Amino acid sequence: MTLLTDQFFDSLASSKLDTLEAETLPRECYASEEFHDFEMEAVFAHEWLCVGRAEWLEEPGDFFTVSRADEPMIVCKTRDGTIKALSSVCQHRAMLVAEGHGNTRAFVCPYHHWTYDLDGTLVGAPAMSRTCNFDKKAASLPEIRMEIWHGFIFVNLDPEAEPLTPRLAALEDVVANYDFASLRGPRPEEPTVFPWNWKVMLENNNDGYHASRLHAGPLHDFIPSGLATFPEVPADSAGYYRLNGTLHKNAGFNATQKSIFPVFPKLTEEEQNRLLFVNLPPSLSLVVLNDSVIYLIMDPRSANSHALTIGTLMAPEAMEDPLYDLKVKMTDEAVERIVAQDFHVDELVQQGLRSRHAPRGRYSWQEGAQRLLNVWLVDRYWAEWDRRRGPSAPVTRLRAGSSG
Repeated sequence: MTLLTDQFFDSLASSKLDTLEAETLPRECYASEEFHDFEMEAVFAHEWLCVGRAEWLEEPGDFFTVSRADEPMIVCKTRDGTIKALSSVCQHRAMLVAEGHGNTRAFVCPYHHWTYDLDGTLVGAPAMSRTCNFDKKAASLPEIRMEIWHGFIFVNLDPEAEPLTPRLAALEDVVANYDFASLRGPRPEEPTVFPWNWKVMLENNNDGYHASRLHAGPLHDFIPSGLATFPEVPADSAGYYRLNGTLHKNAGFNATQKSIFPVFPKLTEEEQNRLLFVNLPPSLSLVVLNDSVIYLIMDPRSANSHALTIGTLMAPEAMEDPLYDLKVKMTDEAVERIVAQDFHVDELVQQGLRSRHAPRGRYSWQEGAQRLLNVWLVDRYWAEWDRRRGPSAPVTRLRAGSSG
């Protein structure tokens, strides 16, 4: 029996209500492979997906490869210095023309040596002169829509999707003084696959409720749950955020409890007394401190797993400090303790979500970010379900909470 019915999708309306009235999404949204397949089309085939940072591509010919929604692609800097996203599928026999990352003069398919310029143009196709009506211009690597937001590179597999940047206007004032585009950090290691749904990861990273409970102790107590706030954003916004006040200025996750790298110079007094959590679902979540930014890039692999890339950004001069390595080690030790608590919970939550006893629970006011994610997701689930039902099917559900 299929999970995907009008009744199921109508039931999602209660997850969009005001935080104190809403309930969590059904467990099937996290644990059902049937729903995962639906979600990949409803969300990941049409939304902007983060794939990395612009500074990973410093010189013409620099490239890296990624796969999103089962689409392998190349992100590269062309000869004229622009960044492009291209399908990495050779237009001859579907061999991938690139792997990993590096610098190259051209992309050469290792199978039959079809050669593509950095902009995807087919420039060489051996022994094809006898092939009838073969058009080299028509065999270029397909270009994939790409935008850069404050140094983060996003792609979209839907040629008809709305642009990303205009729909992030509600976030611009709150992120402006951190100057994300100018920040730098070591290139992250290859993504790690974790055994829980991507939404569990995103929800945990934005859960103000657990901060004073799961993380109780000197490494986290200066960011209490009671100082969390969840500003509303317009209904058409492509992202949302939460703020969390701190008990002292320029707090940091390390043994000193304070920032140890250069504090971002444009921050106001108010900004120096809080933390910022920025979310561009379904793939990017930021933990924004006053001296560094931790970014998480999520890539679903199944209902019960996702790949996670974790990176850190800071002011470029931080890496010139003779004590940089020692400061990073001190920060890493503290963050690893906190993250270990989160990851243990995430894995057990996923086990619980597979249970027939998993509830549609109620929210505390400190879980406002969860409700903001629900609002973002449910509208996209409904849109895809309406597409599948067709224009003749009546839409009778109550669209509760769609604007607030």
